[in-house]
Amino acid sequence: MDFAKDRYGVSPMVQSSQRLDRVLVRVQELTLEKSDQLIWVRARIHTSRAKGKQCFLVLRQQQFNVQALVAVGERASKQMVKFAANINKESIVDVEAVVRKVEQKIESCSQQDVELHVERIFVISQAEPRLPLQLEDCVRPEGEGDEDGRATVNQDTRLDNRVIDLRTTTSQAIFRLQSGVCQLFRDTLMNKGFVEIQTPKIISAASEGGANVFTVSYFKTSAYLAQSPQLYKQMCICADFDKVFCVGPVFRAEDSNTHRHLTEFVGLDIELAFNYHYHEVIESITDTMVQIFKGLRDKFQTEIQTVGKQFPSEPFKFLEPTLRLEYQEGVAMLREAGVEMGDEEDLSTPNEKLLGRLVKEKYDTDFYVLDKYPLAVRPFYTMPDPTDNKYSNSYDMFMRGEEILSGAQRIHDAQLLTERAIHHNIDLEKIKAYIDSFRFGAPPHGGGGIGLERVCMLYLGLHNVRQTSMFPRDPKRLTP
Repeated sequence: MDFAKDRYGVSPMVQSSQRLDRVLVRVQELTLEKSDQLIWVRARIHTSRAKGKQCFLVLRQQQFNVQALVAVGERASKQMVKFAANINKESIVDVEAVVRKVEQKIESCSQQDVELHVERIFVISQAEPRLPLQLEDCVRPEGEGDEDGRATVNQDTRLDNRVIDLRTTTSQAIFRLQSGVCQLFRDTLMNKGFVEIQTPKIISAASEGGANVFTVSYFKTSAYLAQSPQLYKQMCICADFDKVFCVGPVFRAEDSNTHRHLTEFVGLDIELAFNYHYHEVIESITDTMVQIFKGLRDKFQTEIQTVGKQFPSEPFKFLEPTLRLEYQEGVAMLREAGVEMGDEEDLSTPNEKLLGRLVKEKYDTDFYVLDKYPLAVRPFYTMPDPTDNKYSNSYDMFMRGEEILSGAQRIHDAQLLTERAIHHNIDLEKIKAYIDSFRFGAPPHGGGGIGLERVCMLYLGLHNVRQTSMFPRDPKRLTP
């Protein structure tokens, strides 16, 4: 006879037929304050280990987990222990249990001071017995694994099974931190009096005048996916919005299979009118970045440490005010280190990396601005330098030696803009609406675009932008 048969089992599918007044406690709330309380919790079976008349479970909810014990006694039968031990990993269960203080800290769980003594357990959603990848393999620290015969999971396997990979504590931490970057970006700019705007992603002409665009059919004609909200941000400045920002998808048809390129990513874009000098824009953007770095440091320490356990890196360093170097100074530093390059040559990726290391050695910062880029390597709408037209009022910002923002003072004069577009062989007909928006008076303005995934990758010291893109798109990946 099984006296506990009503205390465990597989629940009928939740189809909203009734609403229980049962309160479910969050795993992260299971602390000593809840000692000796009878509670309900819903979580996943992370691991289970049967041992004689008892079974130890680790219950996981997002990045938190707690140990639970099902043991033969007044409340649990032998059959109930066996049932609990046989629940497939990753299944979702409802558990009624008493919270008990433990003698010795449970180092392997986030809730180290308590465990749950299970009185009832019901399966709410069953996982299939064979998982395409094991969560413990997914969180093994970098460099561990293969040698000691334990598996590590390669990136394609993770991305093919992204839903399971996203359940790991590391992934949970990365994307909670990413959510924080967006919120800090918004809050900081709102406090500075910016207006959030939404811009069209289906456009009639390649926004940058470049070739790296995706073409989509648009009724009887063709359209393009926007490479950036650039032209629309500027049109909003011409329309007297003064300071604007937007957060949205950006598309780049670049066949780049590198650690830092995606064909679709999230752009954090800023544009603002300034009074006398485009350095007002640089200061506004660098201050926003510093507020983001401080906010992450102060509010997301748990997430930073969680990611660091699997992917160790040096803490991110920044200065106040932000270091600003001129392009020629950067070139001089590189030449001193033995690099041969011309005054007006663009920085290659290896040279960006090297310059980042040189700047870190000299100034002890991972974040800096490189100002006054050569005009020849910048888009047509970039304002030339007033004293030397080989250079321009444009800048890039770098984190750990990789570019995260490209920006400039824009040309706000229709005549000069037309000349520069012709110089770049751009079809004027296709950007007519853009040029026309400057014919009726436009304030001097500038801005820049930041790649969200890149910022998260570099802040955390990760090595691949796919780790910070929830469902990444690159030239070889369109699913899931």
